[in-house]
Amino acid sequence: MFTQPMTLTPLLLLGLALGWASWQPGPVPAALALLSAATLVWAAYALTRNEQRRLSARLVQLEQRCNEQTAALERSETLRVGAEADLRATEQRYLVALRGSQDGLWEWDLASGAVHLSPRWKSMLGFDADELANDKAAWNARVHPDDRAALEQTLMRHLAGAQPNFEHELRLLHKNGSVRHVLSRGVAIRRDSGEPYRLVGVDTDVTRLKRVQTVLDEVAEGTATAFGDRFFAAMVKHFARALEVDSAFIAECVDWPATRVRTLAYWHSDKGPLDNIEFALSGTPCEAVVHTGQACFHREGLADLFAIEAGYEAYLGMPIVGSDGRVLGHLALRHRKPLGDEVLVDRVYRIFIARAAAEIERMQALARLAFASPAGPTAA
Repeated sequence: MFTQPMTLTPLLLLGLALGWASWQPGPVPAALALLSAATLVWAAYALTRNEQRRLSARLVQLEQRCNEQTAALERSETLRVGAEADLRATEQRYLVALRGSQDGLWEWDLASGAVHLSPRWKSMLGFDADELANDKAAWNARVHPDDRAALEQTLMRHLAGAQPNFEHELRLLHKNGSVRHVLSRGVAIRRDSGEPYRLVGVDTDVTRLKRVQTVLDEVAEGTATAFGDRFFAAMVKHFARALEVDSAFIAECVDWPATRVRTLAYWHSDKGPLDNIEFALSGTPCEAVVHTGQACFHREGLADLFAIEAGYEAYLGMPIVGSDGRVLGHLALRHRKPLGDEVLVDRVYRIFIARAAAEIERMQALARLAFASPAGPTAA
């Protein structure tokens, strides 16, 4: 402070006055010393006041900046809280939408490892809600062993951000031992840093679509170049194999109104092709198919309803209708265990039953021509 011009001059004068007074005492040097000291005190006071005002102004500026920063932080916090609330609301709407769907919902908490499997997901595989634990092990145990590695790789790619959405086809194991084909789709919920902390998805049962595709490919390939008896033999063989049933046959009506039918082709899973037979419709599940012209499906308990079907548990029969609307015969599938809806591939049946009807009408027309020809029985 004493190096400032306001204080340096009176300080020098004070030093000179004190030196003069010590060399030649008297009233003049004493008065000059007092005046210099008073001036020095006033200058120091003035400088102190100026410094206080400067510091006060600086303090006001700092307080203003602090208040502005506090307000900015409060606005940022408000925005963050609002964004988190919007995110939670969006998540809840998404989860409500998923839970309300007919697909199987699953949720994986990555931090705790807990996996929630919805009641719908469990029922899709034949389980009650309390029969499967809500953890990764229970989830993984229902995945077909051959599909587990590929599923894990796809999950990890999505969680790592390599693909925006999770989508994967896999097989799940049903409680009864059968396989269900599902399309699994999901999305990871991430923090602002991009780190995933939750994965939510749904599994859609596409077993029937897969079944339709498999049966269509199998039967189409097996019957593409076959006609007549060879077509019927190929048709029952490939239907039985594709649908994994124990027995399949095609039969045509022997009389009209129909009371009896004879098989045109007969296939058994253990014995292969069997000799054709003729049998009465009465007391068989085939009677309803031929007489009503409607498909007939017994999922289980077949032998309890028809004693002649002892050894078989399930039956599916479909009429073969000619171009004039008359029932020409039927296609029948039988199985020693109960059957589910996976065998109801109506679109595939319609394709090949229509061709079977055309083949039966063609063979009947050829038979009539042969019978009416000069070399036939009427010429005799």
